[in-house]
Amino acid sequence: MLVWGGFLLLVIFFLALDLGVFNKEAHAITTKEALGWTTVWVTMSLLFGVFVYFAYEYHIWGIGLEIGEDLGGKAALLNYLTGYLVEQSLSLDNIFVIALIFGYFKIPNQYQHRVLFWGIIGALLFRGFMIAAGAILIKQFDWIIYVFGGILLFTAYRMAFSGDEEIHPDKNPVVNFVKRFFPVVRGFYGEHFFIKKLGKTFATPLFIALIVVETTDVMFAVDSIPAIFAITTDPFLVFTSNIFAILGLRSLYFVLASILDKFYYIKYSLVFILAFVGLKMIFSHQIQLPEWSSLVAIAGFLSAGIGFSLWKKSKP
Repeated sequence: MLVWGGFLLLVIFFLALDLGVFNKEAHAITTKEALGWTTVWVTMSLLFGVFVYFAYEYHIWGIGLEIGEDLGGKAALLNYLTGYLVEQSLSLDNIFVIALIFGYFKIPNQYQHRVLFWGIIGALLFRGFMIAAGAILIKQFDWIIYVFGGILLFTAYRMAFSGDEEIHPDKNPVVNFVKRFFPVVRGFYGEHFFIKKLGKTFATPLFIALIVVETTDVMFAVDSIPAIFAITTDPFLVFTSNIFAILGLRSLYFVLASILDKFYYIKYSLVFILAFVGLKMIFSHQIQLPEWSSLVAIAGFLSAGIGFSLWKKSKP
């Protein structure tokens, strides 16, 4: 429990530092600032990978014995990095949808970070629950691995043949449920999610946008959580790699949101990544691939999508 508690305290410290110090005042996040924070989060994720290696190699705080699986340092590090890369890759589609949500609600740039911050809090809690549930299901029922693999293959098929995403908040059941209790004002009132007028509480469009971001992340989590279980079933590696990827999503959004349409073929990279991990999961009992193969394959698919997008854009 010590290592789990220590990791959660580290995450809380990072979040408090982010909102309470560096982003205390609402402001539009510049690309330079977002790149700086993206570098910080990636660096922290890689440094935690160093901890993963030594913790599993030398069983620090019982990791690999009482906590997680006895993988050895090298295997644990490869699984952690692969899981992190999978989650970062799948978050690219999430970033595109978040950009559509902010565009639909016309969220001012200076308030977008606040919506993303609280959206990340909700995502951390929900994904933690889903990871715990997934780990229990896999441990209790061997056949659930095939269900997860089928979900990933279906998602890959749907992504390959779906058209452009559209946002319809008026059809979101959670949004409609909230509106039954809180009327929604038209304008923005600073960073406030709720305001009081004439003794009555109103929700602002900022809160409605937050609800849509949260419910959208739930749908993405249904795909991404099974994907990481295809890499490793070690709960500690699944949780930490997922959390670090989510923590870096905010700054990555401000870096990529305005240019993501230039990387159209990344969509097909994600299709191949989902199909690969889905097939790996389905055939996990028949075919044992080395740990490094998943990392190489996923990095290759992602690089191919980026490279082909840039090549197509450079053609006259």
